[in-house]
Amino acid sequence: MELINYSDSALSLVVPLVALTLAILTRKVLLSLGCGILLGALFLTDFNVVNAAKHVSDLALSLVWESGDASKGSFWEVGSFNTWNLSIIVFLFILGMLTSIMMVSGATSAFADWAKQRITTRRGSTLLTAFLGIFIFVDDYFNSLAVGSVSRPLTDRYKVSRAKLAYLLDSTAAPMCVLMPISSWGAYIIAVIGGILASHAITDVSPLAAFVQMIPMNFYAIFAIAMVFAVVLLNLDFGLMAKEEAAAKEGKLFDDKKGRPAGATVDLKEAEGGNILGLILPILVLIFATIFFMINSGASSLAADGKAFDILGAFENTDVGSSLVYGALSGLVVALVLSLISGVSVSLLAQASFHGAKSMLPAVYILFFAWAIGSTIGSIETGKYLASTIGEAIPTSLLPVIMFVLAGFMAFATGTSWGTFGIMLPIAGDMAAGTEMALMLPMLASVLAGSVFGDHCSPISDTTILSSTGANCHHMDHVLTQLPYALSIALVSAIGYLVLGMTSSVLSGFIASVIAFTVVIAIMTRLSRKI
Repeated sequence: MELINYSDSALSLVVPLVALTLAILTRKVLLSLGCGILLGALFLTDFNVVNAAKHVSDLALSLVWESGDASKGSFWEVGSFNTWNLSIIVFLFILGMLTSIMMVSGATSAFADWAKQRITTRRGSTLLTAFLGIFIFVDDYFNSLAVGSVSRPLTDRYKVSRAKLAYLLDSTAAPMCVLMPISSWGAYIIAVIGGILASHAITDVSPLAAFVQMIPMNFYAIFAIAMVFAVVLLNLDFGLMAKEEAAAKEGKLFDDKKGRPAGATVDLKEAEGGNILGLILPILVLIFATIFFMINSGASSLAADGKAFDILGAFENTDVGSSLVYGALSGLVVALVLSLISGVSVSLLAQASFHGAKSMLPAVYILFFAWAIGSTIGSIETGKYLASTIGEAIPTSLLPVIMFVLAGFMAFATGTSWGTFGIMLPIAGDMAAGTEMALMLPMLASVLAGSVFGDHCSPISDTTILSSTGANCHHMDHVLTQLPYALSIALVSAIGYLVLGMTSSVLSGFIASVIAFTVVIAIMTRLSRKI
């Protein structure tokens, strides 16, 4: 079936805009994404209902099964499972089981009691969450879910809203991953940068060195993390976030009318005499086992290609999906063994496992729909249309800020920062090579920053969805409460890139962002005090 190409048409914007608008207006994410998927299928098939239905069914199947060359055999003989999607789903189910088991074993309560003796304020609980988010930088999916499961009992104890927790998770996960070379994000970005440098015959700097030089230019990631600590230390709660915090302080952590989940194990009895090791040890095993499997799978890939082992190369070639699954399984086994040793019955552990996996179903549904609309938007080629809107008449000094804004809008519309990296980084490299080579790294950095910004704001982003899941928060509550903070940091970043482009000085751009950030914090402080 031949699909219609919209890469040169503004109609490519209709599908993501419809899905995003419906999500914001109705707060029904699945309905909104489903409408976007159906509308996209109709666009791609020239509104042929039969072909559109076939396209949707093929798309749904492709989320779990990747077909191969049909001329070489039957559909099932030439295809294979979509290991990435399935790995993430399995990881979610295992993490749900792990969280539930730690709760019924009494380990979660024990940790909360231990932490309460040492962390005696709401601010302390949110600071711990922020520091954990920075410390666990290997992968954003892993970060949001693991830190959420560890921090949630403590933030609940001090009546911190789930929306605030989701914000802390989301604003430390991707920003840290995009700044760290030894992470799934860093490895991917370095690989893309390597191709860009090679295509322009740039040999005086290695891809890793280029990435490191770009770290201080990634204004959005740096100031998003700074904003997290400002929000925590200065209590910068206003607008919808202030309402969520006020409700949480009154004990209203959940609101069933919003469809907010009330926890996986509310009907299960917790064992008495839980041990804090029942929570800490499984999480530590999960973290270090995941890192081990990431390095191991990367090393195996390097060996298969006849390449020497190095850490960065291992992370660049790692299988993130399987590593997450194996790491989570390792943590789950440890949690089960510790629970059995402490006297938790097998029947209770079985119930906890079932309810824990079941609690992840809403996130799984949303992820499948998000993947489907992401594929649909990719077929419509919204990203290529947005990239093509950049004209040659744009002044060179404006290129960094324009690339930041364009990458942000593309990531917002498509729901993917990695997809935006893949499209926009090569375009930024070509534009810099054709105009001002000195702006190569600043323009690449502005694309990274814009992609994370757009991804943060997008209701259809999988990382946004998983941050909501990690916090056990209603998805649209997270999106709408985080938006003012994300937009503020985007403004701070845009000012920095504007000054950077005009002065060709990274330091000047950074200083401009610092000044803008200070002004934003002052305004937020004033708004917070009025509430």
